[in-house]
Amino acid sequence: MYDIIELNSKLLEDLKEIAKKLNVPKFDSMGKQELIYQILDYQALNPTKEMLDKEKAARDIRDNKHKRQRIPSENPGQNNPRDRKPAQGSPIASSNKDKPKDQVAPKAPVENKPVAAKPATDKPADNKPVENKPAESKGIPAVVPGKSDLASKKKRGRPKREPFENKPVPVSESKSDHIDEEALRLSNEPIIEDVIDEPEVIREIVTEVENEISQTEVPVENLEIPLREKPAMPSVLPPPPPPVERITEMEPTQTSRPVLDRYGREYNPRQQQRYPERKREEYSWEFDGFISTDGVLEIMADGYGFLRSSDYNYLNSPDDVYVSQSQIKLFGLKTGDTVKGTIRPPKEGEKYFPLIKVELINGRTPDEVRDRIPFDYLTPLFPEKKFKLTGHPGASMSTRIIDLFAPIGKGQRGLIVAQPKTGKTVLLKEIANAIAANHPEAYLIVLLIDERPEEVTDMARSVRAEVIASTFDEPADRHVKIANIVLEKAKRLTECGHDVVILLDSITRLARAYNTVSPASGKVLSGGVEANALQKPKRFFGAARQIENGGSLTIIATALTETGSKMDEVIFEEFKGTGNMELQLDRKLSNKRIYPAIDIVASSTRREDLLLDKETLQRIWVLRNHLADMNPLESMEFLKDRMKYTNSNEEFLVSMNG
Repeated sequence: MYDIIELNSKLLEDLKEIAKKLNVPKFDSMGKQELIYQILDYQALNPTKEMLDKEKAARDIRDNKHKRQRIPSENPGQNNPRDRKPAQGSPIASSNKDKPKDQVAPKAPVENKPVAAKPATDKPADNKPVENKPAESKGIPAVVPGKSDLASKKKRGRPKREPFENKPVPVSESKSDHIDEEALRLSNEPIIEDVIDEPEVIREIVTEVENEISQTEVPVENLEIPLREKPAMPSVLPPPPPPVERITEMEPTQTSRPVLDRYGREYNPRQQQRYPERKREEYSWEFDGFISTDGVLEIMADGYGFLRSSDYNYLNSPDDVYVSQSQIKLFGLKTGDTVKGTIRPPKEGEKYFPLIKVELINGRTPDEVRDRIPFDYLTPLFPEKKFKLTGHPGASMSTRIIDLFAPIGKGQRGLIVAQPKTGKTVLLKEIANAIAANHPEAYLIVLLIDERPEEVTDMARSVRAEVIASTFDEPADRHVKIANIVLEKAKRLTECGHDVVILLDSITRLARAYNTVSPASGKVLSGGVEANALQKPKRFFGAARQIENGGSLTIIATALTETGSKMDEVIFEEFKGTGNMELQLDRKLSNKRIYPAIDIVASSTRREDLLLDKETLQRIWVLRNHLADMNPLESMEFLKDRMKYTNSNEEFLVSMNG
């Protein structure tokens, strides 16, 4: 059995080991004080067989010692049992002589005991203390004559004080034993008034003590000592330690079980103080404006819109941000505007993160954008500023030849005409890397329509640009939707004075998608092309232009030829004369693994005099005249042999006359 003092001195780990041995439930999550009380409660309610046997053996040993112990009397001249002759006719004395000491005598009935006259001590005592008068030495022999052995044992010494055990003690035994021992001990101490208030017969006391010692044990489970039956005499035992207040987080309906103290006495522990629950202050956290986001605006038919994310190719996604109709009207927003602002978390009943503040629109402040001119009313011009495709770390022979014979300017509408497997995608990638390296001010978009998924991954990893793709396994309406929002975004950026470059691969596949989603008009051209199906792809390609007083939209698209499809031929013929720059690729060169497979004679740029200086233009004309009589294979081999020994186009042009 563990007591509270012993348990308080142990560590939490030791307490958990004890709780584990006792099979205390849920002890891992308890604190130290709570675990101590749980152990005390558990071992009080569930005593083990070993504990019961051990306590029984200890009581037997103490009972035997109590019978055999002899202590000399404090007053040797008085109350000596040898000076007295035992009274005749005493049943208790004769029975004790005939039996051995260890033999247990049966309990004598109380009603057969001889009753003697009450001693004078039964009267209420005075409040004055009696000094040096042993009260017990005069009273006991007179009341019980003839019990010399028993009286001598009682008079010559008091038994060793034993701690209170967890056994049921009747009220009569508790009173008699307690009074007898206290009378022997307090012979020289003042008599307490509360003790004498008990109207008990001394003979009855001695008889009860003798008989109750030999009484058999009662199980510990029946231990009940009413507090009102305890004697009022001051107890020698130390007071029980005050219960340690356990401040634990308990459920409001949970109550602590009654526990037994270290002396086996049942008591009601002080009711745990119920502190009023602290009302947690509910802070109204304001998350508005903490998160900043940007996206491309798509206005719905009802007037409100959403900011689409480029991570999802500007399609519906969980990252969409709601833009109210009032915000669209206030800032004059249009579909395709790149809006940057702050958002707040959705409230109850809301599905999207709403936009609460607009910071930038297309990289400009809302005040600057509010008075912009629509794209359709801007003045288009021929390209005047050339994109430099050479001089960067990733420069190759392909970009040098393109920069020399088919220069690309800001606002160029270029068409790369190519047969299958001629390297048009690789050529497009090199152009994109050159523009990204030499012109960081230009906003570069790579739009891949109806392409292979692996080409999309390769383009996204190798090009420093925004890659928007819709692979060939996607439906045609997805191709059309992505192309429309990319075009609208490019127009809005151009309206705000930015230089935008779109590299489209390929416009033939985009025209096929428009032809698929267009409603049937009944007018079908050769190859199965609807009469109005090519209007939107022409509008897309025709949006490329140089804007007067700032801004440009450059579109370089690839067109497929000789695919065996009549529709592709019709589409190419429709776009053939719309561009102002054309780059022809030859299948014969690619079959011989000569790259770039460019037909130099057939490739050119309209109004290249606006892009090149006069001296460079004259040297290029001389070179073209020299290559005009050669076929594409001979002209490419001639150029590669001459250009591989020079580091730049300027050095190559200077070496022509050398």
